[in-house]
Amino acid sequence: MAAFLRAARARIRPEDVGLRGGGRRRTPGLRRQEVAELAAVSVDWYIRVEQGRVGAPGSAVLDAIGAALRLTPAEREYLHLTARGEAPPRRHVAAPVSASLRAVLDGMPLLPAYVVDHRLDVMAWNGAASALFGAGFGSGRADNTARLTFLDPESRRTQLTWEQFARETVGALRSASARHRDDRRLRAVVAELRAGSREFDLWWEDRTVRERSHGSKRIRHPVGGELSVCYDLLAATDGSDQRLVILTPADEATERAVRLLVADYSQGAVGGPNQVLRAARTA
Repeated sequence: MAAFLRAARARIRPEDVGLRGGGRRRTPGLRRQEVAELAAVSVDWYIRVEQGRVGAPGSAVLDAIGAALRLTPAEREYLHLTARGEAPPRRHVAAPVSASLRAVLDGMPLLPAYVVDHRLDVMAWNGAASALFGAGFGSGRADNTARLTFLDPESRRTQLTWEQFARETVGALRSASARHRDDRRLRAVVAELRAGSREFDLWWEDRTVRERSHGSKRIRHPVGGELSVCYDLLAATDGSDQRLVILTPADEATERAVRLLVADYSQGAVGGPNQVLRAARTA
């Protein structure tokens, strides 16, 4: 940790952080006193840090030092791992769905896929998702998968493994609420669900925490019949807390049914068979 901080300090010019150069310096970069002032810590304590003569600093102090040294997200994580042996708390970076992630959606015309944020708001989706979940997916009450699961009666009828998936949804929101305690939109979603669903309110109180990454479920589709699908959630690493959700057929019958649903939907979609409908929302 001490060696890393010294190297990070040496590469920062005073002008980079709004300080005056102040003439010639014996060594490049910031002085220890300047880092301490920028991080709002005592100079003596910071000197001991760079000399390796202190224990593990607190997470907030490490973040203050990291901000003073203009550390990148990867460097911030490295500092925390080196100093404390654990990753830092994740920061949410509000951002729209990236062009590359949208291209991934475009490139999966036969696999229903969509992007959600930590609130389970639907950020973008492809035509196959609309074919499976309906043309209204991503808008109205269906603009949030938790609201769709708990507040839409049709969802309860079509989700044959509803309770399992619903409990996972509660656990995912509980986990997100710990990472984003000041998120008003997240609090509003939870409050709406607690007021509108007895099951959600009950399961929210049992304090279940769950990070959903994969699973399976059965769906009763009005045209395709009973479908068995697997789902995988792939997390973005840019701090946006976005997840790409991909559904894949669990058996040959489901694969054939999904292909037919996508083909029928594509024929009716404006713009050709690979038209992708997506949201232009931001976090």
